[in-house]
Amino acid sequence: MRTSGIIAVDAMGGDHAPAEIVAGACRAHAEGIPVVLVGREAEIRPLLPRRNAPPIQHAPDAVGMGDSAVASVRRSESSSLRVAMRMVADHRADAVVSCGNTGAVLVAAVFDLGVIEGVERPAIGTVLPRADGGRLFLLDAGANVDCRPEQLVTFGILGSAWAEANGVRSPRVGLLSNGEEDGKGNTQVRATLPLLRESGLAVVGNVEPSAAMEGACDVLVTDGFVGNVLLKAAEGAVTTVVQLLKQEIRRYPTGILGAWLLRGAFRRFRERVAWDAHGGAVLLGTRGLVVVGHGRANANAVYQAVRLAHRTLSADLVHGLVRRFEGDVRDDAPADAG
Repeated sequence: MRTSGIIAVDAMGGDHAPAEIVAGACRAHAEGIPVVLVGREAEIRPLLPRRNAPPIQHAPDAVGMGDSAVASVRRSESSSLRVAMRMVADHRADAVVSCGNTGAVLVAAVFDLGVIEGVERPAIGTVLPRADGGRLFLLDAGANVDCRPEQLVTFGILGSAWAEANGVRSPRVGLLSNGEEDGKGNTQVRATLPLLRESGLAVVGNVEPSAAMEGACDVLVTDGFVGNVLLKAAEGAVTTVVQLLKQEIRRYPTGILGAWLLRGAFRRFRERVAWDAHGGAVLLGTRGLVVVGHGRANANAVYQAVRLAHRTLSADLVHGLVRRFEGDVRDDAPADAG
C-alpha cells in the first residue's frame, strides 16, 4: 500500500523534546507537508495548535539521549522511535525524522527497515556549503567509527547516488586525507584510494578539507569518526566567526550602521551556514528513508529536518539506491515517495 509522503516524526527524541519537536513539525504540517507525531499523546496533545493539527500515533515509551543504543532498541519496541520506524516498514508512513539518540536511530533503522543488499553498514550523509556556491555531500558523518576500505568504497557509491538525486551530474568523489598526493593519509586511506578508483565512480583522489570546502569534489568520503569531528569543527568555526563579527560590529557606531545596511546579506549568510538551517542528515543504505536531526534541535531545526525528508522523498532516493545496488525495486521495500 502506498502512502502520500507521510513523515513520522519522533516527538520524544532530542534534548528539547517534545516541545521543540512538536513546534517544528507543526510548522511543516501547516505548510502542507503531511506529518504524524509519534510519542506520548498526553504530552503532545497540549502542545498542538487548535486548528490544522497533525495526527498523533501514541507510543508510551521513549529512548533516552544517554541510553545504550542496542539495549534500548531491543527492549523498547513501544518506544516512539521504534513505532515510527515500523510505520515506514508497514507502509503507513514514508519517512522517519528523529532528533534522538543517533546510535539508537541507526540500530532501530537496521532492525525495523533492513539494509539494502550490498550495503554492509549504512552511513550518515550531510550537506555542507562550498565556497564556490556548490554543495559538499559528506559521509560518513558519524554512524561508523571504524571502517574497512571496502566500506568506504560503498560510502562513495551511496554518496554519488545521493548527489545525483540532488541534481549533481557525474558527481566527483574525493577521499578525505591530509594531502592530495597518493601516498598521503593513514593506512586506511592508502588502502581505500585504489579500490575507489576501481569502483567506476568519478574519483578525483585524495582531497584535503580546505580543498573540499572550496569545490574540489562533490562527494567527500571518510569514516564516521573523522567525518563527525570535521562536521563539529565546522559548526564550531561558524559559531566563532559569527560571535567575532558581532563583537566587531558593536565596537563602533559605524559598524552598527553597516550591519543594518547589510542585514539581508547577514540573514542569507546564516541560512547557508547555521547548524539549525539545514535540519539534519540522511541515513543512507537502509530500506526506508530516515533523517537524523541534531540532538539539540530547536523548532527551526526540526522544521528544516522535515523539509529535508520531504525533498528527499520527492527525489525517490531510497528506490534509486535499491536499483543501483540490487538492480530492481522489491515489493517489500518501504515506500519512500507518494
